[in-house]
Amino acid sequence: MRLNARVTVGAATAALLPALLLGAVGCSSKDAPAAGKTPDPKGSAPADSPAASPGGAPGGSAAPKAAASKLERSALEQGDLPGYQVSAQGKNPNAPDGQPQADRKACQPLADIMGDKPDPAARETVNRGVGSQKQVGLAVSASVSSYAESDAKALVARLKDAVAACGTGFSATVDKQSGSYRDVRPAEYKTAGDESVSWTTTAAAQGVSAQVHVVVVRQGATIVRLMALNVAATADRQKPQVPHEVADKQLEKVRSAG
Repeated sequence: MRLNARVTVGAATAALLPALLLGAVGCSSKDAPAAGKTPDPKGSAPADSPAASPGGAPGGSAAPKAAASKLERSALEQGDLPGYQVSAQGKNPNAPDGQPQADRKACQPLADIMGDKPDPAARETVNRGVGSQKQVGLAVSASVSSYAESDAKALVARLKDAVAACGTGFSATVDKQSGSYRDVRPAEYKTAGDESVSWTTTAAAQGVSAQVHVVVVRQGATIVRLMALNVAATADRQKPQVPHEVADKQLEKVRSAG
């Protein structure tokens, strides 16, 4: 999986990412469509496509399609961020499906956030992969999810509690693949939005590890999830941080989409 012209994920890291980050970096996915609807083989449909616009496909109500179109408009697209490549391809076929299960109940919200969607209460999720052309190896997974506003507020509260309770780490399993998250630490990160939570952790599996920085922001009933890691195969690779320009642009698009 190539993130940009200068960075290729090494074999060990490529094995780690699908197991622990669900292949989100450089790829995208959308929750499975409702029964009776045909999924787009390329992933999320563009906002102006018949599949995403009201009345574009027979047999469905206009309201769900309007909501999907709004969420698609909220997602990052190529050209939104100078110096970055934005991928809207289908989900990495090597990535396991579903929500990871933590070995500690208190840490389940942190395991969920690494899944196909931020947690089971998400109504719909659109994922994007962002590769930096400025910092070699920096990759960001960016997703937007629609919620009932009360559920979105509850998610942020649970994440804050989990970060405080899980400093020593936890293990998680998804689709028979297991890994661990060590040294969960709260991280200062200023961003717009109604409320946010940020932390760092070290993900490990199959004898390799990678530091991850996670930022979750609530804007009304929308949850923005950003995960950054450095996949550069160098001993002195920088600690990853979600670039503020990526977070700011993502939140700007959420607000603009209404």
